[in-house]
Amino acid sequence: MSAKILVVDDEKDILELVSIILAEEHITVLKAQDGLTALELARKDKPDLILLDIMMPEIDGWEVLKILKIEEETKDIPVAMLTCKTETRDKVLGIQEGAADYITKPFAPEDLIMRVRDILSKKG
Repeated sequence: MSAKILVVDDEKDILELVSIILAEEHITVLKAQDGLTALELARKDKPDLILLDIMMPEIDGWEVLKILKIEEETKDIPVAMLTCKTETRDKVLGIQEGAADYITKPFAPEDLIMRVRDILSKKG
């Protein structure tokens, strides 16, 4: 699969794990540990998909998602929330705010890849 994915998570271990899983699928991985860096990379590199954590310092994933969806240059980039927040209201909010998917941690690598492929197939 030839794609470029931006992974955003303030937890370095999660960032590295997701990056390894995606790299094994021949996906180019961009990494950000905070929301501001994520917005910068999204604007500059135009990834095919963004995997976005919710709970981050300074600017959280909800705010990043809102900004991505209103800015002309990033509004068409699909975003999947990748988070440990498992409550139904969070899942509903994610989809209402424009997320393409809501993936909870912990996740099986196979599930992550399947969901990534599904989102990318709908984009293309």
